[in-house]
Amino acid sequence: MQATRTYLELTSPSQFKGAFGVFPDITIARVPNPSPALYRSCYRTVGEAFHWFDRWDWTDDEIRAHLADPAIQLFVAQRASNSNDRPLAGWYELRRVAEDDSVEVAYFGIVAAEFGRGFGKHLLSSAVRDAWALGPKRVWLHTCTLDHPNALPNYLARGFTPYRQETYEVDSAP
Repeated sequence: MQATRTYLELTSPSQFKGAFGVFPDITIARVPNPSPALYRSCYRTVGEAFHWFDRWDWTDDEIRAHLADPAIQLFVAQRASNSNDRPLAGWYELRRVAEDDSVEVAYFGIVAAEFGRGFGKHLLSSAVRDAWALGPKRVWLHTCTLDHPNALPNYLARGFTPYRQETYEVDSAP
């Protein structure tokens, strides 16, 4: 199956058009030492519907090595619950790119239960805020035609501008 990937960027914090909402029952926090199980849960829960399979079969050791990289930061959004279980609402991964002094929003997504509530705008705004807090020259990300249909409009509404497109083959199953 083929998909088109679009790369987008913000080259100045002034381009960013935040859309923070009020979600008192959801907390978003950086997880300083995430477990492989947490990372795998975030990746698979959000990504399966959108063909995120490039990390599907990573072993615990591969995940640990990835998360041990000081350039990687993981942020998890969880919904409040009456039990000790705090259901995943979404997550994002920031990656510092030293070669061009940028920060990539490497992964970003929300669970299906959060669709249609404006939470995607809020979570993306949080990701961009946290990326700029690292002091890069630019913040960038990519989306593709397999992502949720609201992904690209959300990125454009937050001020991102496209700078490159490419077509590629996608694995259709994990």
